[in-house]
Amino acid sequence: MNCKPIIYQLFPRIFTNANPRCIPNGTYAQNGSGKMNLITPKVLESIKELGVTHVWYTGVIEHATKTDYSKYGIIPDNPYVVKGNAGSPYAIKDYYDIDPDIAEDVPNRMAEFEALVARTHDAGLDVIIDFVPNHTARRYYSDAKPEGIKDLGDGDDPSLFFGRDNNYYYIPRQLFAPQVDLGTGKNAYVEFPAKASGDDCFSAFAGVNNWYDTVKLNYGVDYGDGTRHFDPIPDTWFKMLNILRFWASKGVDGFRCDMVHMVPLEFWQWAIPNVKDHYPHVKFIAELYDVNIYRDFITKGGFDYLYDKVNLYDTLRGIQCNNFSAATLTNCWQRVDGLGPHLLNFLENHDEQRFGSRFYAGDPAKVIPSLVVSSMFSTGPMMIYSGQELGEQATDAEGYSGYDGRTTIFDYWSVATLRRWYDEGRCDMSRLTPREKWLRNKYATILSICNTEKAIAKGRFFDLMYVNYQNPTLNPHRQYVFLRSCDGETALVAVNFSDSSCDLAINIPRHAFEMLNIPEGDVVAAELLSGESSEKHVSSGKTFDTFIGPYDAVVWRFRHKNVAPVAKNPGRTPRAPRAK
Repeated sequence: MNCKPIIYQLFPRIFTNANPRCIPNGTYAQNGSGKMNLITPKVLESIKELGVTHVWYTGVIEHATKTDYSKYGIIPDNPYVVKGNAGSPYAIKDYYDIDPDIAEDVPNRMAEFEALVARTHDAGLDVIIDFVPNHTARRYYSDAKPEGIKDLGDGDDPSLFFGRDNNYYYIPRQLFAPQVDLGTGKNAYVEFPAKASGDDCFSAFAGVNNWYDTVKLNYGVDYGDGTRHFDPIPDTWFKMLNILRFWASKGVDGFRCDMVHMVPLEFWQWAIPNVKDHYPHVKFIAELYDVNIYRDFITKGGFDYLYDKVNLYDTLRGIQCNNFSAATLTNCWQRVDGLGPHLLNFLENHDEQRFGSRFYAGDPAKVIPSLVVSSMFSTGPMMIYSGQELGEQATDAEGYSGYDGRTTIFDYWSVATLRRWYDEGRCDMSRLTPREKWLRNKYATILSICNTEKAIAKGRFFDLMYVNYQNPTLNPHRQYVFLRSCDGETALVAVNFSDSSCDLAINIPRHAFEMLNIPEGDVVAAELLSGESSEKHVSSGKTFDTFIGPYDAVVWRFRHKNVAPVAKNPGRTPRAPRAK
């Protein structure tokens, strides 16, 4: 099988919560929570049917919450520094433990996680979890840490703003006084001296929009004068390496690393090889929002993949919402030329608004052109967020987040589309609406192509736009066309972001045939989305004709004979000339 990674992101707290009567701002007792044990082999089988190769279990590590688990020996969190009733899964309170919300038997929560990992592996899927290196909850305490491990902050000198071996930054002689209510009396949250907040707020007076529920970790950078103190290695580095190795020992196959650019590149250069020395198969995925430093975090930092949010995601969203021209997709690959195999593409995740929400496309059925481009533009991974394949539109105002087009990560909640699909673990699609079934089948078809077609999974890329800008059949603002080719198979991909159908007569230049080492002439062509098959002539002297419906795409596969495989630099994108 010619697989490319297809990642399915799910949030266990939400994913298997079957409560149809959740109330806004509801407590755990009122709204309940999804459980790891409910992610059964049947559920995993259904997920895999989408073409998925990896599952990212979001929010499994113990984080601050307003729910009281003190009867299980878990120290309660102060509710005034917790966002929502459930709390942010990125405000970590114990790096060595599992969120009790998602366990059926709280004292055995780690065993339940280990069983989930085993089930996932048995289903032929790899496991990804979050690694949150930049910040913790305001009060961090591990009751599950291995013997010999010290807590973060244990041994810090709080009289210092910066100390090389301090785990946190302190604002000496100042009380933490953010612009939020910290309560009064014995229930008040008191922090003295104040610690810097996770979003690099080095002030005791964090605002309501700051990450006031988190504390910034110290990796040896003195933000007072900008100096860097990495020799000898700071204490925080060793503690975070121990955490990574701990979870790798549990069978975790990859880490989605939160906000990596807020941690020194030097740490990643040191930590990733030290993990892979023991667990060479483990992959590292960077959440990163600056295209100018993509290359550094891959070539120097050692990351296997990174989010292409500010490049391809933002461009596709702009095109879908009629703010950008489809032709700007050419700039996307040129900007990151050569990095394609390392770029993780997506249309949704827990941070972004749902594609079908009124804040984005407004209609989940319009997703096909964006989905095809996002999943087939490069050989790097594709990620979808649970419920996306069903057209979830995030119409609920769940609580802390309000009605914002996202599925909450701060509240106890249940999602109707997922409930209909899950159907008490049956996952047989019987309760889905016809529209939901249609969309899920579309996702399965498109994502499976990425797994089965070597031109998509491994092939070289050629942008056809520069020879079609003056083509009267193609509107470069609404249509985009490109080729992918590998070892005698070529895929011609054309997408239509318009609400009108189009009959395209696509020009393919001789340069494409030469660059991709493919012959001109008659081919057996199959349109992989519709199943249409026919004989076609493909050459530089004749246009390739195809019909595309509104908000649709075609993926034509051509099989050539007597094509020598390209052995040299197969992952690099051939640079087509720019249009004058």
